[in-house]
Amino acid sequence: MRLAFRQMVPEDADAVARVEAASFPVPWSRESFWREASNEHTCYVLVCDETAAEPVIGYAGCWILAGEAQITNVAILPAYRGRGIGTQLMAAVIAAAKERGATAMTLEVRPSNAPALALYHHYGFREAGRRKGYYSDNGEDAIIMWNTKL
Repeated sequence: MRLAFRQMVPEDADAVARVEAASFPVPWSRESFWREASNEHTCYVLVCDETAAEPVIGYAGCWILAGEAQITNVAILPAYRGRGIGTQLMAAVIAAAKERGATAMTLEVRPSNAPALALYHHYGFREAGRRKGYYSDNGEDAIIMWNTKL
């Protein structure tokens, strides 16, 4: 495995949608990712395994407005999880957001997603509230987290 990180472009929409479908019960569409890659207020970082036939193995994205970055999704293909790739990917998206002027970052996460919670705590995110019944697939709440010291 040889990892590389790069910005998403519209032509990556199919590959990112494959990662999304393998990661979430209610996935975003290919068209959504094409629009995200075309939007000047978004920042998506891909992680690629340059030795794989399908090189895009994960992504992290955020919207950036007025110095704040809102993480939209972070996903790694199931076969690549548990190897520290998410930690590297999160570092890359935080760095990219900072380069674009973000000084704070927020996200929502399922309380049941222990690996994601550990990752976000590692990067200084703290719980700031809850959104009741946020997730449409099962009605699970979302924990709202912020890092105000990027």
